[in-house]
Amino acid sequence: MNEPIAEYWKIRLDELKEQLEKNNFEVFMAATAAEAGELVMNKLLPESGAKSVAYGGSMTMKAAGLHDGLATLTDIEVLRSDAPNLSVEEKIELRRQGLLVDFYISGTNAVTEDGHLVNLDMIGNRVAAITFGPKQVVILVGRNKIVPDLNAAMYRIKEYAAPVNTMRLDMKTPCVKTSHCEDCKSPQRICNTWTITEKSFPKGRIKVVLINEELGF
Repeated sequence: MNEPIAEYWKIRLDELKEQLEKNNFEVFMAATAAEAGELVMNKLLPESGAKSVAYGGSMTMKAAGLHDGLATLTDIEVLRSDAPNLSVEEKIELRRQGLLVDFYISGTNAVTEDGHLVNLDMIGNRVAAITFGPKQVVILVGRNKIVPDLNAAMYRIKEYAAPVNTMRLDMKTPCVKTSHCEDCKSPQRICNTWTITEKSFPKGRIKVVLINEELGF
């Protein structure tokens, strides 16, 4: 076998796909981040009929080339709350408007083996959009986000994803120095709102793209 690691993860991802589909998510598979980006741009977005798009902060989305891809759209409004030279007030307003778009793209902090999405947000716009508002939501998931259960998901997020993201964003929080969650009271704390999405409602509103690569944090 030429690619045993990829084959191992393909089996794991196939099993996860089955669990997610039992929970009313629509699931797609991609071998690479680039393939996932093409799937979104060439299939999911056109078939949605969307006239407006927004997205949450996601390193996986960037790896999939979707920032560049969305920039080429001329017939769909793209709300870019991370665009340069925006004031804090403008960014917040765009995030509010992003809750009413037709099509929302995000990553996830973790996905359990029984097919639940687990996320932790600073502001809450990303988890709010996943929960309600946008007509369709696409979640991009690298294989490294798979965890056995809810406890493992929460541990992964607090002890890995959150500290790494605070470092990436150059936040002034204790975990930047210690690499561990200190349950801080910092004004820049990014751990404020948890969501556990056990099922998609309505069925198929949330579409999950499972990617056979390690992506994001």
